[in-house]
Amino acid sequence: MRHNTHKQSRRTRQAIAATAGLAVAAGGLVAFNVYASAHESGAAATKPAQVLAAGAASTISCPDVGARLTSVPDQARAQVDRELALLDQQVSEAYQRLRSSARAIQQDSDFADNAIMGPLKDKRFAAIDRIAIAIGRSGTRPQGLEALAACTLRVVGSGPGQGQGNGAGQGGDAGQRGNGPVASDFVDITAVRPNVRNPPRLRGASRGLFTTRCGVNKNKLYNSDNIIVAPGVANGAHHTHDYVGNQDNDAFTTNEEFAAAATSCRNQGDKSTYYWPVLRLQDGTREFDAQRLGGGAEGNTGRILTASEVTLNFVGNPRGKVVAMPKFLRIITGDAKAFTNGTANANASWSCTGFENRQLTDKYPVCPRGSSLVRTSRFQSCWDGRSVDSANHRAHVAFADPRTGACPAGFKAVPQLVQRLVYDVAPPSLGDNGKSSPFYAVDGFPEQMHKPITDHGDFINVFDERLMRRMVKCINTGQKCQ
Repeated sequence: MRHNTHKQSRRTRQAIAATAGLAVAAGGLVAFNVYASAHESGAAATKPAQVLAAGAASTISCPDVGARLTSVPDQARAQVDRELALLDQQVSEAYQRLRSSARAIQQDSDFADNAIMGPLKDKRFAAIDRIAIAIGRSGTRPQGLEALAACTLRVVGSGPGQGQGNGAGQGGDAGQRGNGPVASDFVDITAVRPNVRNPPRLRGASRGLFTTRCGVNKNKLYNSDNIIVAPGVANGAHHTHDYVGNQDNDAFTTNEEFAAAATSCRNQGDKSTYYWPVLRLQDGTREFDAQRLGGGAEGNTGRILTASEVTLNFVGNPRGKVVAMPKFLRIITGDAKAFTNGTANANASWSCTGFENRQLTDKYPVCPRGSSLVRTSRFQSCWDGRSVDSANHRAHVAFADPRTGACPAGFKAVPQLVQRLVYDVAPPSLGDNGKSSPFYAVDGFPEQMHKPITDHGDFINVFDERLMRRMVKCINTGQKCQ
């Protein structure tokens, strides 16, 4: 097994990030701000003591600074990456103190503000200022980042299945160490109406299909790094990833090392890296990472499930031809923090075999007997024609219009990666009391409560140029190739 092995020594960072909590209600995601400022119009300031005394789960919500960066000069990238990692560490420390300070907060309703939230704001302000200075040395200093320093304390609902109990991987009300999921995160797939719609294909559409076969991670290559979002930072993902394709994956892998590495793909011309958060069954199993960052130390507990099938297809554009992706193009689909960031970038979906015309984003499906769980991620298929990455890791690529298939102005259509993962996992037996044993859940940041809407996937293109040209020709001429 290859678990968090890095090519150079590193100091392990203690980081259990924590941001906003949202309750899932009939109308969608509902935020409960329990640390509202007294001057907010129409907002009744609810003291944390009242919330925690009632047994409700709470968490810390901080603006995502990295997502707000539109331009980072190459000379500033290393320092900016370090400061963004430090922001995560600061929130981690504040969240851990919050979780361990319930008694103090109950006794003194100002404790959270004075001892946790106030100091956190000051630390974040200093780190954000250093980010702005670093960018300003080589480019235009970003304005308004300081407004992102303040965080809020939020409650995540109450009542059955929403409490902050001490579940240790057995499902039930508390889920993974109080971080979820809960019974309300699951829905019977047979009760969901068909909802898949595809844009019509025009006469000049690229109708071909290219399939690359890269296995299911039987090599057990796992780590909690994220080379795209947090290069050079150990445990940058704060959850464990499955990897297929390129076998040299960690936070410190260079493009040259990607190109020279081995691959699990059948066609050795594909050394791309495909990775996603692991799925776990909360059955009490102590995995290799049960006490490590990224694993049990950050609320990700239970048996890691290996997909029974991984399908990696590249498809065309419904309006016209596609062009080759540039080598080392990086694409993130979905949002690991969608539960707190909002749903703008949430697009990974859940379903069951035999029911894939019914896709879910904010619920886990309960599949009928004989049906398997399916996770599907469609990656962005429009490229800006210039960059292999961008400051926020999103601006250089985009989705085609879901109604017409057209790319945004100035973007070019490239082959679209459609990643499909199948798991043979027994569905939880949901009871009237809201309990279930065991749940399954996707790995994630602890403050995201293991919600299905946080599912996501990552891809770095390391196809050799010859195979990429073959892929484009195959798709543009309507063939099926591999």
